[in-house]
Amino acid sequence: MTVRNLDTLFAPQSIAVIGASSRAGSIGEMVWKRATSCGFAGPVWPVNPRYTLLEGQRVFPDVDSLPDAPSVAVLCTRPETWPSLIEALGRRGTKAAVIIGEAHGSRSAASNEPSVGSSQFDWTTGTLAAARPHLLRVVGPASLCVMTPSIGACLGAPVCDVKSGGVAWVSASNALTNGVLGWARARGLGFSRIVALGDEADVDAGDVVDFLASDASTRAILLAIETISAARKFMSAARAAARNKPVLVLRTGHDDPFDRLYGAAFRRAGLVRVDSLDDLLDEIETLGVGRVAASDVATVVTSDRGVAALAKDAFGAAGGGLAPFPGAARDAVAIALPKAEGSNPLLLGDDAAANDFGEALRTLAPYRETGTVFVVHAPTHSAPVADVARTLIAERQHSYRGLLACFFGCIDAATRDDLHAAGIPVHTTPHRLARGFARLVDFRHGRELLMQTPDGLPADVPKDIDDAQQEVREALANGTTELSGARASRILVRFGIAVTPGPCGAQSSDGVEIQTRLLNHRVFGPVFEFRAEGALGLADALHEFSLPPLNPVLARDLIARSPRSRELPGDMLLHALTALSQLVCYVEEIVALRLTLKVTRDSVAVHEPQLTLGAHRKPLAIVPYPRAMEETLDWRGMRITVRPIRPEDEDAHRAFVAANTAEDLRLRFFGAVRSFDHSQLARMTQIDYDREMALIVTRTNADGASETLAVARAIADPDNETAEFALAARSDMKGQGLGSLLLTRIIDYERKRGTRWMIGEALRENAGMIGLARKLGFELTRTDDPGVVGFRMRLGETPAQPPSVARS
Repeated sequence: MTVRNLDTLFAPQSIAVIGASSRAGSIGEMVWKRATSCGFAGPVWPVNPRYTLLEGQRVFPDVDSLPDAPSVAVLCTRPETWPSLIEALGRRGTKAAVIIGEAHGSRSAASNEPSVGSSQFDWTTGTLAAARPHLLRVVGPASLCVMTPSIGACLGAPVCDVKSGGVAWVSASNALTNGVLGWARARGLGFSRIVALGDEADVDAGDVVDFLASDASTRAILLAIETISAARKFMSAARAAARNKPVLVLRTGHDDPFDRLYGAAFRRAGLVRVDSLDDLLDEIETLGVGRVAASDVATVVTSDRGVAALAKDAFGAAGGGLAPFPGAARDAVAIALPKAEGSNPLLLGDDAAANDFGEALRTLAPYRETGTVFVVHAPTHSAPVADVARTLIAERQHSYRGLLACFFGCIDAATRDDLHAAGIPVHTTPHRLARGFARLVDFRHGRELLMQTPDGLPADVPKDIDDAQQEVREALANGTTELSGARASRILVRFGIAVTPGPCGAQSSDGVEIQTRLLNHRVFGPVFEFRAEGALGLADALHEFSLPPLNPVLARDLIARSPRSRELPGDMLLHALTALSQLVCYVEEIVALRLTLKVTRDSVAVHEPQLTLGAHRKPLAIVPYPRAMEETLDWRGMRITVRPIRPEDEDAHRAFVAANTAEDLRLRFFGAVRSFDHSQLARMTQIDYDREMALIVTRTNADGASETLAVARAIADPDNETAEFALAARSDMKGQGLGSLLLTRIIDYERKRGTRWMIGEALRENAGMIGLARKLGFELTRTDDPGVVGFRMRLGETPAQPPSVARS
């Protein structure tokens, strides 16, 4: 399971505290006090057979005695009670539970003997077994809390109450969560959601990130994690979230030999990794308070020359980012602020008044190339902090790319809170300000990398995948588990990888040997490891990991991380890395690989390949292009190909949209559409095959180029309960049966992957789509909009309630 019933966890209507107590210092007492003191508007019911009243409120002896099914229950009881309590809650209709206690092997309350016939009983396994039939979600065991401050829902025992804000905090560490909550409270900062995951027996980091990706109240996500329990789920959720909002992650354990692998995975998912808790805490301020637009450059405004020098040094240490002033901006500053030095940092002068800061914002506003504005100020007699703050609040609308402030820690709480209320983050030093900005830039670059359009695979990679698969399977069937020499070379050659006979020579001044391995990692499955020592600036000790599948953009990004990447044979190395990725993705019987890449300034040679074969390996963390779904057929006089969409289809998809009439686009997108920009087209063509499928019909035109004729798309929810479909055929291809061809295949695809319902909708005047849906067996349904018709089709086992159709 992933996000199922997490909406109830974060927005409960009622809460039961099971094991609520008045005994000072007990978990039951702490949880009860928090649940009843944070302003939750719904009922909070105490459950404990030892009490009849608790703080004047009736206490219920058991779950069955409660007046209604609680939305969420918090368990503060011994582990041996969990399975029966979860069973009772599930039977009544409770959707989620938070378990505060730890899951040690426990002994029966009636004796010193184990309550199950072994020295240790896994109470967690029993608890999950009790929850599963009822789809009841469990956070923990050993969770500190789950909190939604905006509605006063506190499910657990944090050390303090929390304000509402725009950042979500997710961590497996209770101590770290308590420390962060206290730190934020002292600075007037708040959170949208707080989740201390505990043991992650059911709800894990991937589930929570999946929920937060589309959570409107969360503007940014902060993760503090040590490991990942389900790599494919986490990567899919993280990539979806990073397309929508900043996701920053702190992972402890830099001495872990696979720490670089986690870094590679975070980068691949578009997450921004931070190296210290200080940096992560600063982002609660930057991202939770402000709405700072992504910009690569900034302008610092200050009054003092020494402060300006500190700020300039801080931005230099953080990687630069100060905007060069255009001549027009310098001229405008000279007129509006004649005493100022119109460079960057913009120095207003020692006798600058508070209004001069406002004048600077107004003057720079027309020049968007000056980027985000950072006001860095130490108090002066002519410009007290409170006066400058009031000016910034009054003039904040003039900062196009956002506004951040630094008052050197001498700001009173009331002024700080006023700035927060106006959406202006406040930092204590220029260095913290600059580092926070650098992470915003990292987020922007990471998101852009996710949306880059690959150049397409090299023309000769691969032409005979089927032959390679067959050869490997025959070898494995004959008991061969290692291929080397000519046999391994023959497999690589089928993927366009030429092998140079014989071992590599010694390191030379103009080259480096990159030892390349494929590992079957316990978390991420098949991953590449690259190690090298030598020349070409690959670092004295290169050690990088990469997750397949690699496309040309990702391979180029890997190469670009070399300090002297321009000296590398970029196209040839890109070809080799991409082809190796193809080999690993399409020949699943390869469980390990070793070879040496000899790289010089103008060549790449492969030496000594060794392939280890096996019948089973862990799945890839990122689902590769599903080549098996490709199909070429003759269709009504045309030679067409039906296949999943690929990132390199962006140009053809742009042409496909342009070839449709305005009316057809209106019917498909429920409104007037002219065109789509790169980011929109990237989202259409760069899909996560783990939860989304887009099938297209293509043919080769007279110029020899591939053109898109139709597309059918289905996006499943993270629980694979429903998939919403959409369909479009090029205007001049309507009536050729392409819509029926694609939709039939999409339905079959979702049925095979276990999706229960297929849903969709169309404008009521879209008679063609409505007729096709009827023909294929969809049931027509009502929607909230009388002008829109809904469709649904049951594909598998029926859930308790049919899905509603929601506009995507």
